[in-house]
Amino acid sequence: MLVVEGLVKRFGGFKAVNNVSFKVARGEILGLIGPNGSGKSTIFNMLSGTFPPTAGSIKFEGEEIAGLPPHRIINRGIGRTFQIPRPFHRLTIFENVALAGYFGQGRLSRANAEEAAERALAMVGLPTDRRASVEGLGAAGLKKLELAKALATAPKLLLADESLGGLDDNEMEQAADMLRRIRDELGITIIWVEHIMGVLMRVVDRVMVLDHGEKISEGLPAEVSSDPRVIEVYLGTDANAVQAAVARARG
Repeated sequence: MLVVEGLVKRFGGFKAVNNVSFKVARGEILGLIGPNGSGKSTIFNMLSGTFPPTAGSIKFEGEEIAGLPPHRIINRGIGRTFQIPRPFHRLTIFENVALAGYFGQGRLSRANAEEAAERALAMVGLPTDRRASVEGLGAAGLKKLELAKALATAPKLLLADESLGGLDDNEMEQAADMLRRIRDELGITIIWVEHIMGVLMRVVDRVMVLDHGEKISEGLPAEVSSDPRVIEVYLGTDANAVQAAVARARG
């Protein structure tokens, strides 16, 4: 579905992403991990059209999309969430999601945008009451709203950017299960950037690890969690937590 080759992004003299290549198969959940500043968000910004690549190729369903503006990439079927939800507070929950559907799917009719909003809200477990306000949403609710907005754009590929940030342990497990349901029930392929690796490793099919803008490891969760390069980057502590999470998932 997605083929990325030789992706490079420079900001002046700083190379944020250096010659990164990877593929994502249809129906797969790929986990993208790495320390702060490793290039994860920069890759998401290039995939979604926020930043044009300095060099390299991004092919989605066989079509080159590198450098296309965000609205054209959304229309082709790549949706994304953001680390920090920023809803329109003057709009209701329903209106926020319907607006995303309206623009994300190429200016749907109002009726179709509202249908897309209802489906997306039902999937993430938010109220479809058209009067419900965003003001009552906590951290978990705002993360669900981000997912609903992305789903309303009818993505084939979802870029989930730190969907667990700010959640407690129970909320994190629920959010991770929701991403798996989105893949299993809606057939949406997912690339998931996350720092909470123990939860991520339980859900994803494969993992790719970045460090200083370069790919240092890629493979099954159990393989990546045992890679000496990954253990070195995470100084043992996080790597041990990942290995324990993989062992629990396999058991």
